[in-house]
Amino acid sequence: MPVFTEHSAASRELRVLPSFAPPLPRLAPQLAENTTEKYEVVIVGAGPAGLMLDLLLARYGLSDESLLCVDSKPTTLKSGQADGLQPRTLETLKSLGLADEILTEGCQMWQVAFWNPSNDKDKIIERTSIVQDVAVPARFPHEVTIHQGRIERILETDLLRYSKRGVQRNTKLIEAKIDEEGDAEFPVLAEIEAEGHRRTVRTKYLVGADGAHSVVRRSMGLKLEGESLDHIWGVVDLVVDTDFPDIRRRCAIHSPAGSVMVIPRERIATGEYLTRLYVQVPGDVKPDSDQQTEDGPNTPPTADARARRGQVTEQTIFENAAAVFKPYYIRPKKDGAVDWWAAYQIGQRVTDSFSVKDSKGVNRVFIAGDACHTHSPKAGQGMNVSMMDSYNLAWKLVYAIHELTPSGSSGQPDPLLDTYHIERHTIAQQLIEFDRDFSSMFSGKIGASEDGVGGLTHDQFLEVFSRGNGFTSGCGIEYPDNITAVRDLRGEKNPIKGTDYLSGVLRPGRRLLNVRLVRHADGYRRDLQDDFASTGRFRILCLASTDLLDPDGTSTQTLTQLGAMIPRFPLSVLEQVAVHPRLEKDFMWTDIPRELKQYSEMSFYSGYEIDDVYGIYGVNPAEGALAVVRPDGYIGVIAALGDVKRVESYLESLIRTI
Repeated sequence: MPVFTEHSAASRELRVLPSFAPPLPRLAPQLAENTTEKYEVVIVGAGPAGLMLDLLLARYGLSDESLLCVDSKPTTLKSGQADGLQPRTLETLKSLGLADEILTEGCQMWQVAFWNPSNDKDKIIERTSIVQDVAVPARFPHEVTIHQGRIERILETDLLRYSKRGVQRNTKLIEAKIDEEGDAEFPVLAEIEAEGHRRTVRTKYLVGADGAHSVVRRSMGLKLEGESLDHIWGVVDLVVDTDFPDIRRRCAIHSPAGSVMVIPRERIATGEYLTRLYVQVPGDVKPDSDQQTEDGPNTPPTADARARRGQVTEQTIFENAAAVFKPYYIRPKKDGAVDWWAAYQIGQRVTDSFSVKDSKGVNRVFIAGDACHTHSPKAGQGMNVSMMDSYNLAWKLVYAIHELTPSGSSGQPDPLLDTYHIERHTIAQQLIEFDRDFSSMFSGKIGASEDGVGGLTHDQFLEVFSRGNGFTSGCGIEYPDNITAVRDLRGEKNPIKGTDYLSGVLRPGRRLLNVRLVRHADGYRRDLQDDFASTGRFRILCLASTDLLDPDGTSTQTLTQLGAMIPRFPLSVLEQVAVHPRLEKDFMWTDIPRELKQYSEMSFYSGYEIDDVYGIYGVNPAEGALAVVRPDGYIGVIAALGDVKRVESYLESLIRTI
């Protein structure tokens, strides 16, 4: 005989189902069923940039009927190519819940060793310094090396939680064009080929994440422009046998015989550890015809380029490396220890436009990753900048598709989509400039030249490395002023003090630095960035002042006004996070505005018990401040604590009210 009676709600099943990111609300009509193949977004390329965009759009709410990603490869990458993740990329992957395997299984690089020619001829080279790999504040103050194919697998596995189809593989783009006469609502026409069969699809938006030889870029008549000559590189991944003391540190080695970059890699299934060696081959070659400066020769790659690439073999890579490492030896540990090697040419180039518009001025085609910028591997930026292109584009694209922006229609120009080129082209240009300087320094000779003057000193090289650390880590990226990153205070007093933005001082166009806080509701010691998950939402960060317990104070008035403002926007698009400084006494929920508990019960924190949040962010605790954080974790606008109108005006410029 039962001793109790059990009742359960229908929603109880949710407790045991896997957690999913909630989709954004959609104000646009759902895509109508049709006999022809039409999509709202087609992505070409399923490398890190394409997979990141595909995953984000699926998480934000685009279905298989709306979203198609194609790739010519049959599977994710099996060997070679990129391997390094920077701190800002790790922060982003953490915000997606995808960082744990990478942090656990990857090789964490905390230090960089510099080796240069020694005055002692018997030593030949000597270690001149060891410095921190990441010298700026970051949640993850290190790089991680792990195979690109593994990162692709992690992204694609998560994608399959949101998409039954996933990536459509063995499918390549033949040609694409804008054809408004054929269908004004789906004006981009793409011809694709799968298993030998060709078909055409139409889409509202086409994204080319298909690499340096991008078919999307070429179809749109865009070119990568920059240096007129390319460098040839040899690269090898292997299990190494060596007596070189810093083989498990990232190293920049300059020797009389040349230069090598050492990148320690992750542990593999055999229990051994991989190492990557980058070796630059002397001399330059002509690039492809769509990767030249306007005044350069418009000719295909020369026979000389092909011949010189062909001269780079596994043996020549080891011969060059062995000469640089002397007096230390370096060789493969055993037969089969070489995992992968390649010879490739690469230059420093960026395309003039990251998007193409139709006749009405609507952005219809976008390019991301290597399709719009190429550079050397020395700064470890390729995969990182590529994924951050997609991270920037995804929320803007879905807001336009869901008609969440004030323009309210995908058939009208949307200023929000213009900001993709404005922001990411700026970063690409900075990347090319930094890479050019760093590459020149890396390839130069350390010490005096043959005539005794003009040599490159180690201190000069170290200065360039350190100065660029904010940029290479991704933590110092700053977007220019635009409608999504508004710096103009319109004559109002700036509530933020200080200019040390790398250390966390709030600034529109820069990311929100992570801080550690204690949650008021339950005492949970938490990372603030975990309240800024990549779900496509805007967040209002309210840094209350010391008058929080005063019913007539500015903090109470601000929280009350924010509580009245939030419902004006589509449901769940806005979230609120609140922080308080040290107060005179303990308090209960009944002592503070009810709107604070309503919108921030589980995102309300003490800003002084662990980190000095107000000091880090440059906020006077007696005055407080407001900041709006964009869906990609960057500050959009800053306002004085009582200036809710400024926050509201900013949001109204980007989000449709209801």
